[in-house]
Amino acid sequence: MLARRILRRLAIIIAAVVLFFFAGILNADQSATLTSKQLLGKRLFFEGISDPAGQSCAACHSHGVGWTGPSSAINTRGSVYRGAIRERFGNRKPPSASYATVSPRLHYDTGEGLFEGGNFWDGRATGWELGNPAADQAQGPFLNPVEQNKRSEKSVCDQIASSDFAPLFEKVWGSASLNCNRSKVSETYNKIALSIADFEDSPDVNEFSSKFDAWRKGKTKLTTRESRGLDLFRGKAKCSLCHVLNDEDPNGQDLFTDFTYDNLGVPRNPENPFYRMDQVLLDEGTPINPEGSAFIDLGLGGFLRHLADPNNQGWRSLPFVTNVKNFSNNRLLRLAAENDGKQKVPTLRNLDKRPDQNFVKAYAHNGYFKSLWSIVHFYNTRDVKPVCADPFTTEEDALAQDCWPEPEVPENVNRDELGNLGLTLEEERDVVRFLKTLSDGWTP
Repeated sequence: MLARRILRRLAIIIAAVVLFFFAGILNADQSATLTSKQLLGKRLFFEGISDPAGQSCAACHSHGVGWTGPSSAINTRGSVYRGAIRERFGNRKPPSASYATVSPRLHYDTGEGLFEGGNFWDGRATGWELGNPAADQAQGPFLNPVEQNKRSEKSVCDQIASSDFAPLFEKVWGSASLNCNRSKVSETYNKIALSIADFEDSPDVNEFSSKFDAWRKGKTKLTTRESRGLDLFRGKAKCSLCHVLNDEDPNGQDLFTDFTYDNLGVPRNPENPFYRMDQVLLDEGTPINPEGSAFIDLGLGGFLRHLADPNNQGWRSLPFVTNVKNFSNNRLLRLAAENDGKQKVPTLRNLDKRPDQNFVKAYAHNGYFKSLWSIVHFYNTRDVKPVCADPFTTEEDALAQDCWPEPEVPENVNRDELGNLGLTLEEERDVVRFLKTLSDGWTP
């Protein structure tokens, strides 16, 4: 099994290097100057394209915090961000937009029995429509009623057509390309998403400018404790089994993810505002979350059930669909059960990027953990500490009571690579010190 895992890691690393080569990011002389298409994507990313107007992609994905949630106050509590209609909330904290463009299309590794690729925490931005998971992801928030709340692709197009950067769109995509007529608007909407993905693929977002990158290039040294943390990361702490390192090519790029999905046994976040969304209605009168506090986030398993819906089979004919299209609905349902509770393995880059040391960042798909040390401590002690009496125990109270709440989804919890790592408190802290070297924008 270990040999197969190593071979799979090598294959992922090789594929990632190829992706970077074709994206032009392996050029040592790369410039931060953006192309016209990337500049268009940047305007789209920062423009308040919403109903009511004013909510942008950047409202939940800010550069200063590693392209994720920019509010310390929100991160401290529920970690889920408001939509354009302020009383509406979704169910998860914003994933980072940085390094998301290198994820492959969602596919099934039959040898490992694992899903790989896609974007969003649950993989639903598959890349099957536009060939690029980041572009598929860019299409989602505009039309999501709990996010930017635009009513249709046409309403998105119309807002862009009336903006001051409409000429840039036609410069990039050609004369008359910003076509909002019903017969052409889907094609235009695809171009909008592809432009955003191009910006997210730019050096503005995927910087590779951390202390770790400088160390890889021989331009600085890690401290003794950072080096110990790296050794633990590779060994006793087992982090690199999923957050892979490109040790085979020290001059290559490290992505710190294998693009798979895992159930870490994360507890519910009691302060998640989604639990209150049974009291908030959508325009047609249905509650955002009919289950209220009984809601369980099934992650990838939930998305696979969506694919198995007999009334939802158009995805099988999408232009870039992978081998998943060959699975029967019954097989998808079996795979869904095997993947309940699994969320995307994120990159660890920019984990600690923040405007100041008092700024709180949230970790895990629901933002349960409020510090790097806390989530490392959870990885180390999840199966050692007693279970908290209340499944809705906050992180602060769990640490005070020296317990961990039960997993939100008890099925499929990874018990091989975390839960009882045997790290000392100092070793936990050394792992954290290493993780802090992964923030972009480092200066000597």
